[in-house]
Amino acid sequence: KFKQRGLGSGFLIDSKGQILTNNHVVENAEKIEVTLDTNKEYDAQIIGRDPKTDLALIKIEADEDLKPLPLGDSESLKVGDWVVAIGSPFGLGHTVTAGIVSAKYRRIGLGAYDDFIQTDASINPGNSGGPLLNIKGEVIGVNTAIFSRSGGNVGIGFAIPVNMVKDLLPQLREGRVVRGWLGVVIQPITPELKEALGLEEEKGALVSDVAEDSPAGKAGILRGYVIVAFDGQDIEVMHDLPYLVAT
Repeated sequence: KFKQRGLGSGFLIDSKGQILTNNHVVENAEKIEVTLDTNKEYDAQIIGRDPKTDLALIKIEADEDLKPLPLGDSESLKVGDWVVAIGSPFGLGHTVTAGIVSAKYRRIGLGAYDDFIQTDASINPGNSGGPLLNIKGEVIGVNTAIFSRSGGNVGIGFAIPVNMVKDLLPQLREGRVVRGWLGVVIQPITPELKEALGLEEEKGALVSDVAEDSPAGKAGILRGYVIVAFDGQDIEVMHDLPYLVAT
């Protein structure tokens, strides 16, 4: 049997050896080895994984206190802010690249909860799971995907916002992420739908179907309803709803 070696990145989030990375970096691994920037090597165990957001928490047993990276606030990011990515692109360890925030809240069709920071900092295969930092050295994202037909950097990279990570960390530490479920199929409000339904604005999520015996069905939500708020928070665009329900 031919064994394949994979490579990815990650970063310490506490002094006891907890490391955040991408789920796809570790999910099919028979063995996970971590090399720190001191060149010390450790075996790691998976603590928790979340395929839906492509996040994973792993742990090493170190014989000393380690220095974690501070987690910042991705909400405070502005388009044009400088960012720095660290990782091991193509196996080139401890590579640092710089760029700016190109866009926030970018959806690229990877799943119900994709909500990426887009950057033009070079992110290549092997950068996955590494940190995206602001100029204060705080983590504001987890580098996860590049957008290119060739697989190489074309100035469009994506990172999971750190605020999403912070929301999920308590559950990742417990081993798995459990999400809320409403039981509706939704679609965006287009100008045509707004007119046809006699709505005042294009905000909200239009319910196009309701699952039988679902919480939404039992609550009396019907096809054609428009959900404009959930748990006290406004639904500006359709994609706001799945994330609010999930959390």
